[in-house]
Parts: sequence; C-alpha cells; structure tokens
Amino acid sequence: MRVNTISGRFAALTIIFVMLAELFILLPALASFRLDYLESRLERAQIASLAGLATDESIADDLESELLRNAGVLNVVLRRSDIRQLVLSSRIPAPVAQTFDLREDGVAQTIDDALRTLANPRNEVIRVIGAPVNQAGQLIEITMETAPLRAAMIDYGLRLLAVSAAFSILTAILLNLAVQRLVLVPIRRVISHMVSYAEAPEDPRQIITPDARLAELRDAETALATMQKTVTSSLRQKERMAQLGQAVAKISHDLRNILTTAQIFADRLEDSGDPKVRRAAPKLVNSITRAVNLCETTLAFGKAEEPAPTLSRFPLAPLAAEVVEAESLACGEGAQIEFLLDIPPALTIRADRDQLYRVLTNLARNARQAIEGTGKPGAIEIGAGETDNDWWIRVGDTGPGLPERAREYLFKPFSGSVRKGGTGLGLTIAADLIRGHGGRLELVRSTDEGSEFMIHIPRDMVVMPLRQAAGLR
Repeated sequence: MRVNTISGRFAALTIIFVMLAELFILLPALASFRLDYLESRLERAQIASLAGLATDESIADDLESELLRNAGVLNVVLRRSDIRQLVLSSRIPAPVAQTFDLREDGVAQTIDDALRTLANPRNEVIRVIGAPVNQAGQLIEITMETAPLRAAMIDYGLRLLAVSAAFSILTAILLNLAVQRLVLVPIRRVISHMVSYAEAPEDPRQIITPDARLAELRDAETALATMQKTVTSSLRQKERMAQLGQAVAKISHDLRNILTTAQIFADRLEDSGDPKVRRAAPKLVNSITRAVNLCETTLAFGKAEEPAPTLSRFPLAPLAAEVVEAESLACGEGAQIEFLLDIPPALTIRADRDQLYRVLTNLARNARQAIEGTGKPGAIEIGAGETDNDWWIRVGDTGPGLPERAREYLFKPFSGSVRKGGTGLGLTIAADLIRGHGGRLELVRSTDEGSEFMIHIPRDMVVMPLRQAAGLR
C-alpha cells in the first residue's frame, strides 16, 4: 500500500487518529490502574495485619517479614477506636517522600499523581492512607516503595498501547477495504471511462452512463457525461464544418475560374456604344472583382491562411451607398422598402473596404429579407459617426424583430438563422470580420418594431487574423 494513494493516506490517517484517541484514553486508564494498585496493597496489608492482631504475643521476625513482603509494603498502621497501632513494621530504607490519602483524591489529582509517578525514575518511599475494607477500623496506613508501582504502570501502559495499535491496524485495514469498495472502485471506473473516451471522443458510445451509488460520485459522473456530450457534439459539428469547408474550397476554385472569364468580357463592355451599358460596366466589373476576391479568400481559408484585414482610409458614405444600391436592385417585385443614409459626407474611417462592404451587405440583406417576409412596407437605415476612441456604424430596420432563439444563437453558424433555407452564416461572418478589425458587432435592439445592430471599430486597432479573431487555433 503506497502512502501517496487515497487508500494509503486514509489508512495512515486512521492509525494516527486512533492512536491519538488511545492516548487520551491512556491517561485516565493509567490513573485508574495506579489507584487500583494502591488499593490492592492496602487490602493485602490489612489481610497481613490480621496475623498480628490474632494473638497478643509478638510474631516472629521472619514471619513478619514474609507477611510484609507478600503484601508488598514496608509498614502497616491501623487506627481502631481512635488508637493508632503499628501492626507490622520493617526497616524503612529512606525517609517518606510523599503521602497520598486515597479518601480525598479527585480525578484530576489522581491523573496528576500518575503522571508524576511515571516521570520520576527514582525509587522513593511513600505513605498511602485509605479506609479499611469491611469497616475493620477507622483507617489503614502503609508505607511502600514506588519502583514496583512505576514498573507495573509502565508494563500496563505498554500492553494497552500494543492492544490499541493492533485495533488501529485492524480498523485501518477494514476502513481501507471499505474505501476501496465504495470510493476507489467507482473512481477507477470514471478514470477508465475518461481514458476510453480520450481515445475516441467522437464516438458517442464512449460517453459514461452515471450509475454510482454515492451521491457525490454520481454528480461527478453526471457532470462528466454532460461535458462528454458537449465535446462529442462539437467535434461532430467541427467535422461537418471541415467537410463543408473542403467542398466550398473546391467550388470556389472552379467559380473563380468562371468569374475570371466573366471579368474579361465585362471589361469589354466599357467599349460599348450604348451609354447605359458603359455606365453599368464599371459596377459590373466591381461586383465580379469582389466575387473573385471572395473566392480567393475562401480558398485561403480552406488552407488555414485567412489574411488579416488590409487597412486603408476611405470615405464611408460612398461605400454605404453602394450597399444600398445593390440591395435596392435585389428587392423583390412589389416590395416597398425605403433605404435611408445618415452618414456625414466627410466621415473617413480606417478599415478593410471590401470586408466592411461584406459586413454591411450581410446586415442590410438580412434586414431586407426580414421586411420582405412580412409583406408590409418598411425602412432600412444606415447611420455612422465617430468618437475619440472609435468609429460606429448603425444598421437598423423596421422589420418584425428577431425571435428569442435567434437572439440566443445570433452569432453561431448554422444556428442563428430565422429565414427558411438560411444557414445563419451571414451574421457569423460579419462578426468575425469586425473582430478581425479589433472591434465588435452587437445587437442593440430587437423588438416588434424592428432591430438595430451596432458596429464599433477602434481607432487604435490591433489587427489579428480572422481565424484567431473567431477563436480558432
């Protein structure tokens, strides 16, 4: 049994605590043993004195010595009818050092006398006074040596400690077996499940089933099962996302080639004789260019090489106007949606223009689709301003607002969409792009009267790769 294990430490602590308890029991036990020892010497002395009282003549010296030796005393004095009589006597080797009256000693005094006897290694002569048994006089007084008393007390204490140690070891063994059965076996089972789960965390069959009898262990197993279910679900979702990413990367590769060809033909439209075509050609070229850049960015993401934002200073109003124009053209037939811009013409911000265009487009598109879903007229407003610390952009609408579940999973992919057929990626991408700028995208308001999103981009930004900004490693 190793000490650095639960069972080993439990056994060691059990032995220590039992021995400490025995020490507290040992002191009263030794005091009681000393008292019994002295009382037995008084009784023996009283019995020995009967030989001297049975005859009026003095007893032989050798018989008197034998009686005193059998009683374990040096002298015996009886007080009867107020007469003090020396019944048996022998030579006292030293003066009397102490007198103990057993008729008056309390518990505390008895324990104190026992400790003093053990602590004093010298053989001294003491006087002991007590009451005779069977009312055979007023008192009996003996003198005796302390060496035999101390030896008997030490022998008794050692035997008591040996018995206590045996019981302590037995108790420790029994408790260790109980701990093994009730605690360590379930703990080893939990550890075994954790090891098995670590080898195949994506396998739901490795999730532990809580069945411990102890409430604490059952709570631990329940918490472990909940964590394992969450991890397994996240791994399966990440696996699906990885597969989707590979598919999107392949599609983006082919789509980029197609758009490159379309871009070549779009460039030739600028030479058209139709003025309307010449005016529309730059916008078409810009749209195709953005699509090509998006495909290239998607391919870079598939290679885990998502670039950081390319920062530049540019006026915000023209960019917002492009977003409004694109969404106005995308409005469904019969849709009555009014687009409002509240951006100071001189407001210039420092950001990645293409990424910010994607963010505003996602927010404006979501607002437009929400209003179109109601079949009622509505309005979308894009406003902006600046403070000493950051630039802010507000995108609000008069749509139906977001349901509670959508607000709970607003920026999580495949979870926050409320539109049938939607993926919920638009807000996730927008939030990741803004985080890449060191800023934040937040939902300020969402009621029956509409929703409002706020973008904050700090002036002193620390640009980070988008995958790191999204919390990916």
